[in-house]
Amino acid sequence: MTWSTRELADLAGTTVNTIRHYHSLGLLTAPERRYNGYKEYRVHHLVRLIQLRRVVELGVPLAHVDVAAGHGIASHDELRELDERVVAEMERLQRARSDIAALLSVRAPVDTPRGFEAIAADLSEPDRSLIQILTRLHDEASVSRLKQMVADECAEGRKAFTALLPDASEADRRRVASLLGSDGANWRSTDRPWLVAGTGHRRANSQETRAALAEIVVELFNSAQRDVLRRIAVAADSAEIQRLRRIPEVQSA
Repeated sequence: MTWSTRELADLAGTTVNTIRHYHSLGLLTAPERRYNGYKEYRVHHLVRLIQLRRVVELGVPLAHVDVAAGHGIASHDELRELDERVVAEMERLQRARSDIAALLSVRAPVDTPRGFEAIAADLSEPDRSLIQILTRLHDEASVSRLKQMVADECAEGRKAFTALLPDASEADRRRVASLLGSDGANWRSTDRPWLVAGTGHRRANSQETRAALAEIVVELFNSAQRDVLRRIAVAADSAEIQRLRRIPEVQSA
């Protein structure tokens, strides 16, 4: 019993192009030809083709198929490695599905970082851009604290900060600094008050990254907004110094 290329493809549930591809990779031997030049595929070609389709269904790369083998089944070690990759991909897809559900539930911008969906609508474009950068630079623990600081931020202060124009008056700057600095340092500060000590990617704590963050803040926020952040940082440092000065007094009392 022999078949043409089209007939072989139909029997194996694949396409003529797939058969040609396997021939080009050396995974399927070339058949004999009839006197008129037409190919004559036999049973062993059909079996080999079905075996190749099976390993492809499992996700085994064709590069891992033993060309010289009579079967075309990957080794069990390769299958175990493949299984680990499949598990990792399933976990990634599950996270992606969970993220998609969170974005859809509040109609948050698609590029919103994980965990910030609920507050994304209240953030300005510069704020979202900064958060996107920070979440890529730092580990889960630090990002969790960042998320909490952003969520706890005074809504009135955030809105006033976003609306602050470069030529804002001294009174407006003091008011916004007072609103946003009531709880101490602001999350937008390049000092990163939410950073968990001893954690994070090594690159995130490098001098180059700190310098880059300073430039990013300059790019994202106008001069009045940066002035407000500076005032908040100065006030927070002053409060911390006063707190440290009081500790010996309490201990000696």
